[in-house]
Amino acid sequence: MNVRFGRIALAGVLVLLSATALADEGMWMPQQIPQLASRLSAMGFQGDPQAFADLTGQPMGAIVSLGGCSASFVSPEGLIVTNNHCVQGALQYNSKPDHNLMADGYLARTRADELWAGPGSRVLVTVSVREVTDEIAGRIDPKTPDRRRFDVIERREKARTAECEKAGLRCTVAPFFEGLKWFEIAQMEIQDVRLVYAPAAGIGNFGGETDNWQWPRHTGDWSFYRAYVGKDGKPAPFSGENVPFGPKHWLKISPAGASPGDLVFVAGYPGRTYRLEPYEDVRETVEWTLPRSIRRSTDRIAILEKLGKDDKETALHVAQMIRGLNNGLTKNKGVLQGMIKGGLLSEKLAMEKDFIKWIDADAARRAKYGDVIPALDALAEERVQTRERNALLIEMGGFSPLMVGSALGASQTLYRFSVEKAKKDADRDPAFQERNWSRIREGQERAQRTLDPKADRALMRYALVDVARLPEGQRIEVLDKAVGLKAGMAGADAEKAIDAWLDRLVAGTRIYDKAFRLSLLDKPTSSLVATKDPMVLLAAELYPLQESIREKNKEREGALYRLGPLYAEALLARSGGLVAPDANSTLRVTYGRVLGVAERDGLLYAPQTTLAGIVEKATGKGEFNAPKAELDAIKALRAGKTSPYVDPKLNDVPVDFLSTVDTTGGNSGSATLNAKGELCGLLFDGTFDTVASDYLFDPVRTRSIHVDSRYMLWTMTEVDGATNLLREIGEAAAP
Repeated sequence: MNVRFGRIALAGVLVLLSATALADEGMWMPQQIPQLASRLSAMGFQGDPQAFADLTGQPMGAIVSLGGCSASFVSPEGLIVTNNHCVQGALQYNSKPDHNLMADGYLARTRADELWAGPGSRVLVTVSVREVTDEIAGRIDPKTPDRRRFDVIERREKARTAECEKAGLRCTVAPFFEGLKWFEIAQMEIQDVRLVYAPAAGIGNFGGETDNWQWPRHTGDWSFYRAYVGKDGKPAPFSGENVPFGPKHWLKISPAGASPGDLVFVAGYPGRTYRLEPYEDVRETVEWTLPRSIRRSTDRIAILEKLGKDDKETALHVAQMIRGLNNGLTKNKGVLQGMIKGGLLSEKLAMEKDFIKWIDADAARRAKYGDVIPALDALAEERVQTRERNALLIEMGGFSPLMVGSALGASQTLYRFSVEKAKKDADRDPAFQERNWSRIREGQERAQRTLDPKADRALMRYALVDVARLPEGQRIEVLDKAVGLKAGMAGADAEKAIDAWLDRLVAGTRIYDKAFRLSLLDKPTSSLVATKDPMVLLAAELYPLQESIREKNKEREGALYRLGPLYAEALLARSGGLVAPDANSTLRVTYGRVLGVAERDGLLYAPQTTLAGIVEKATGKGEFNAPKAELDAIKALRAGKTSPYVDPKLNDVPVDFLSTVDTTGGNSGSATLNAKGELCGLLFDGTFDTVASDYLFDPVRTRSIHVDSRYMLWTMTEVDGATNLLREIGEAAAP
């Protein structure tokens, strides 16, 4: 491969910490990187920044999305590396109570041993990004009512998407800068994804929730997939006849890893940040959303863990949900702490006050932007009125048609699909257009490995106890009538009614039967109702309320389409410089240095951890159950066995490292690149004390956590014996 990256020239002695070094804010669109040439040059980068803007070249042509995590090709035969926590769904899908791959890990010794990751697994390769602002948001009369504005923009999005997908690609039209700019993202969608290698949980999730979002870390958070296509080289559904995909570009995995002071780049698909949000939206998050989420996640985890202790099958079904809840819980605690104790909410308020003063200081600015923030605040206040009811409805079953988390959620998707299917495709909700039908079916198929009657009943009961407490004006009449609830009813009376109703509901439904569930995808609404399945009937009865909520959200979204661009335009005018848009699950690049941090008074975080920390932490059980094979390999290393992956300065194999790059959720699995464009690590986490940077960036203490490529290669060589993969990625000579 020809790599258009130069080497770094760094003068001076590299140090573990630098009091003057700042974290590098900005999850940049690839096409923005050339505009940062002077900044990168000042940091010692001697390559061509234009390489990042070429999505079909090196290295960006190797970067892919898994639809929630990031990843990258690392061989010409479609081998993909990502985080271990990003393949848990595939491990769960292929696990059984007596063979738990989530605990044991998996290594395919041959191509024939590679396991299908399951329905809905995808690899998305971005091939082009094109601005379409005028096509989506242009030529709309300013007097257009907000609800009508939403329809106009949605219809334009659908038309633009359909035109883009004529080329056989998967396309998305996404807003940037609060809708000030719109871009069309075209991606190749590979549908056959297979699990190749995942280390045991004692490596891939070493430290578990105890170490999650913390430093120092000693987690080997990597795994491998492989992308398969039809014999014609085009994406095709899973089939034994498919062949490995041959990407045009792939990354070399560096056997040198990353060292303190190195300039590194991270390329991936960060999910969502909120740095451009108005203060009132952030305040609601801090004062209501985060405390509520923390409280309810804590309770739901306890409920699920108790169920899992008594039933291995249920434990397998809910394992991924527990891990997801735990991950979000810890992060939310960190965000809340940073926003309140760290003073970021107060800082956000001060910034908005200064922003308003800047608007008011000029008559032209005041005329154009003066009403925007009050109008946005009014929208936030309106949302507050029914937020608890709406949140409980989502807990009961959810609104997403592609993510089936419960039997009620599956039923709601099936019922709504039957309603939408009767419409013309251009009139359907985007999630239910024909382009998504295969995904909806796959979601229902995959749900068979996670749907669990015991878990559903317990979590619905937990939600219904709070439904019973809802005040007048937020009552859910359908549930009141079905369960026998009324305003002011609580305690034993409410719980008795809830228990009796749930017993009938869960015992009477057939939604847990895969064949029955899938058969409903092909039936009209009348046939679904005719089944008289109690879960389906409940979904039908809840539909009008949920539809009214969706309608209200569309009106609110239309208002944001009107106000958001003005708000962003003012923010950009005030900044007077280059600004990265908030993350929105599209391809981004960020850069920084491998660097420790003065975490708090008297405590310094060194930028690297080593195998020594694994030995210190290993207890042989629970979250710190390092495999015997790994501990034996460490002993052999200590006894004098040589390894090319030992860092001579550390006299040990590096495990994880810190850097100043700016990342968030969705960046998990992102390639960490050195100055030569080689993969020197994988991004997998942030630090607890600075996760609030999703809302307001902390330039002093923000750090991201990466697994070092040397730990990956050492483990594959000395612990798991992944000789076939080492050969494939060019490390065949490794001992």
